Amino acid sequence: MANRVVTIGGKGSALAASAVYDVAHGLSQVRIDSSALDKLSSSKLTPQSSTTRFSILPDDLSREELRAALLVSLSKLIASGASGVSPGLLNQIAHLLNENSDKSGFDLLDVSEGEFSILSNCAAALHGICAILDHLASSFSVVADFAAALACEALKADVSPFNAVDSGDGFSLKEEVAVASDLKILLNGSKFTGKLLDVSVSEIPRLHGSLREVVKSIHTRTRIELNSGIKVGSGKAAATAVIPLANALKFLGENSLSRADLILNALADSCNLRGRFEENATNFKKFVNLISKSSFESDHLMFVHHVLGFMKIVWDIITWETVLAFTSLEENSAGKSLINEVNSSNDKKREKKNKMVLGKGNAAIVQHIKEMLQSEQIDLVEELCAILDPKHPGFDALLKKIKETVESNESRRLPKLPKGTRDFAKEQMAIREKAFGIITDVFKRHGATALDTPVFELRETLMGKYGEDSKLIYDLADQGGELCSLRYDLTVPFARYVAMNGLTSFKRYQISKVYRRDNPSKGRYREFYQCDLDIAGQYELMGPDFEIVKILTELLDELDIGEYEVKLNHRKLLDGMMEICGVPPQKFRTICSSIDKLDKQTFEQIKKEMVEEKGLTAETADKIGVYVKQRGSPLELLYKLKQDGSMLLENQGSLVALNELQILFKALEKSKCIDKVSFDLSLARGLDYYTGVIFEAVFKGSMQVGSIAAGGRYDNLIGMFGTKQVPAVGVSLGIERVFAIMEEAQKDRNQIIRATETQVLVSVLGDDLIQAAELVSELWSAKIKAEFMVNKRMNKHFERTRDSRIPWWVIVGEKEMRDGTVNIKNTGTSEEFPGIPREQFVEKLQQLMSG
Repeated sequence: MANRVVTIGGKGSALAASAVYDVAHGLSQVRIDSSALDKLSSSKLTPQSSTTRFSILPDDLSREELRAALLVSLSKLIASGASGVSPGLLNQIAHLLNENSDKSGFDLLDVSEGEFSILSNCAAALHGICAILDHLASSFSVVADFAAALACEALKADVSPFNAVDSGDGFSLKEEVAVASDLKILLNGSKFTGKLLDVSVSEIPRLHGSLREVVKSIHTRTRIELNSGIKVGSGKAAATAVIPLANALKFLGENSLSRADLILNALADSCNLRGRFEENATNFKKFVNLISKSSFESDHLMFVHHVLGFMKIVWDIITWETVLAFTSLEENSAGKSLINEVNSSNDKKREKKNKMVLGKGNAAIVQHIKEMLQSEQIDLVEELCAILDPKHPGFDALLKKIKETVESNESRRLPKLPKGTRDFAKEQMAIREKAFGIITDVFKRHGATALDTPVFELRETLMGKYGEDSKLIYDLADQGGELCSLRYDLTVPFARYVAMNGLTSFKRYQISKVYRRDNPSKGRYREFYQCDLDIAGQYELMGPDFEIVKILTELLDELDIGEYEVKLNHRKLLDGMMEICGVPPQKFRTICSSIDKLDKQTFEQIKKEMVEEKGLTAETADKIGVYVKQRGSPLELLYKLKQDGSMLLENQGSLVALNELQILFKALEKSKCIDKVSFDLSLARGLDYYTGVIFEAVFKGSMQVGSIAAGGRYDNLIGMFGTKQVPAVGVSLGIERVFAIMEEAQKDRNQIIRATETQVLVSVLGDDLIQAAELVSELWSAKIKAEFMVNKRMNKHFERTRDSRIPWWVIVGEKEMRDGTVNIKNTGTSEEFPGIPREQFVEKLQQLMSG
C-alpha cells in the first residue's frame, strides 16, 4: 500500500502531473478534502441515481491510463463545484483508486444521467494520459542526456561540436545551448572523448534541445488543462501539444539507436547482446509506423495513447544505450579504476596511470549506479535496465543525482553573455578595424567631419520617432529624476545635436554602438554598430540625396562584399499611391509597414493583414497591389509611371516625387552607379521621420543577412527639436551584417587573417630581459611595430613567429651577445642576414622592410 497521499480539493489546491502519475501507478493514495465534500453536500441535488456503465473510458486504455482518467475526473468535478454531482460519486471514484483495482474494476459506477453527461464531456481520459506523458517526459529528457553523455565516452567521441553551439549571438535555440552546456559538465575532464566524429554525436544538442522545448510546451498545456474545471470539449488543445513530441521522440530515438549500434559493434562479446538490441530496434520501427498511421484528427485520445506507448519504447532504447555504454566502459577498464576518485595510495603515479578517467559528472553518476547495484546480482544488464525504469524504487534518487550533478557543477557558474551581444576575437577585430578604416576614408573623402553623442538620451528625445519600432527602445531606470533610454539609432541624436546647437548646415559621420530591445535572431542583435553619414542644410535640389546614394555604393564596393542591390523609393510617392487607392490618411503609415514586408511575404499574405487586421477593403488592397508589385530599372520604371494618363501625375505629392526621382536617377546614371539601384515601389521603410527619398541595400550573395544599409530624407525631424526646420538626408550602414559577409568571404577565399600588425619579433635566447628591452625599444622609437620574447628554447620563438605570422625576425643568441650583433630573418622567404652590428640593425631592418 502506498504511503504517499494526494489531496483533491481544498483551498488553493491544484492537481500536478506527478500526482496523476503516482496515483495511476498505485504509488499514492487519494484523499478528498472535507471542505469539498461539505460544499457538495450542502448543494441541492436532484435525487436521480442509477447504475450506468462507465463507457466513457475506452477499453483500449491501459490500467494506468484508466486510473489517471478517473483521478482527473474526480479533480475536475470537485474543482468546478458542478451542481448535480453527489458526494457519493466522488467517494466511489476515490475508493476505486485507493483499492488499486485492476482494469475490470472500473467498468461500473453508480452515476446519474447528469453525472454521466458531465463525465462524458470533460476529456478526462485524454488529460490523464497527457499528465502521465508530462511527468515521464521531464524525467526522460534528463535520463536521455546522461545516456548520450555516457555513450560519448564509450564511443571515444569527438565532442568539440558541443563547444560551437552557443555563439553568444542569440542564433542558437536556447535549449540547444543548455543541452550542450549540461553535456560539457557531464564530460568535463574525460580522458575517453576526442576521437570519433559522428553525426549521431554532433546532433545531440539539437535533438535533445528540441525535445526540451516540446516538454516545456506540454507541461504548460497540461498544467492548464488539469486545473481548468469542467468544460465541454474534445481536449484537442492538449492533444495538439503532443504532436511535436512524437516527432522529437522519433528523431531522438533514431539518434540513440545509431550510437548504441556503434557501441555494440565495438564490444568484444556483442553476440549475447545483439538480440536484445535488435528487439528494441524492431519495436521502435513498429511504433514509428503506428504513429504515422494514427489519425490525430479522427481520434485525439488514441493518438495521445499511442504517443505514450511510443515514449516507453524510446525510453527502452535510451536505457539500452546506457546499458551498452556502461558495459563497454567496464570492458575497457578491466583491471583499472573507472571512477575518477581521489587517490589515497602512496604509489599515486602508478594508480593514476591505471586510471580510466570518466568525465567528472558522469563519474559521479556511475558511482551512484554502482552503489545501487546488488552485489549478488549475476545479470548486470537486467539490473541496469531495472534501475532505469521510472517505477524502480531507486529511480527517483538516480534522477535527483543526475540533476544535482549538472546543476551544482562549477562549470554551470561560468559567466555568459547577455542575449543579442557578442565578444569579438582578435581575428574578427582585425576585419572590423580594416572595415572601419575603409568606411572612415570614404566618409572623409566626401568632406564629412566626425561627431560623437551620448550612448543614452532623454526618453522624450527618442519617443515618437520610430513608429511601430518604438517598442524596441531600451529604457533605463530613473536616475535623479531624468527618464533616459539607450539610443536606438544615430540619426535622432544627430538631429537633436543640430537643433540644440542652432546649426543650419552640417555634414557629419559617426561610427558608434546602438541598442534595440529586439528578439535576437540570425543577423539581429541587441547591441551593434552603425556607421552613419548625414547631410543637413539647404542645398541644390536632390544634390545631397545623390551624394548619399553614391557614398553608399562606394562603401559597399570598397568593402568588397560581393553583389548587392540598392532598392529605392520616395515617401511622397507612397503617400500619393495610398491617396489614389483610397486609403484613409490616418492609416498611411500602418499600411506602409505592411507593404514593407513584401520582400519576405507574398502579396496575398500582406493583403490578408491589410484587410483583416488593419481594416482596408479587399478592393483597396488590390489597388495597392497594382502599384507595389512594380520594381525594376530606375529610369525605365520612372518613364512608365510618368506616361500620359497615369493617375500619379494627377496627385500633387506623387508628381513632386516623380520629378525629384528623375533628377536623382539621371545624376546616378552620370556617376556610373545606377546599375546598382533598383526602383522598388514596395519599399516603405518603417521609420516615421522619412519625408522624401528612401533606400535600402540588400546583399545578393548566398549568405542570407537581409538589409545591410538604409537611409533617406527627413526634412522635419530636426525641426521637432527646435524652432528651425533644417532639411537632411542620411545613410546608415548595418556594419554587423557586413562583417558577417566579410568573415565568410575570408573563409571562402582561404585568406589568412592576421590579428596583429606586428612587423618584427625580437627573440632573445636565454633569460636576459635587459637585452630584449634595449633592442625592442630602439624599434619602437623608430616607429616600427615590434614585440619581444625571452626564452631559452628556439622552438618557442619559432612558434611565436609562425602563429602570429610576423614577417621579420631579429634573433640574439649567445654568439650574437658576445659579438654585439643580431641575426635578421625574413620569415616568409626564410632569407637570413646574419652578423648585423647592433648599432646598425634598425637601419638595416628599415631598408629590408622598404625594399
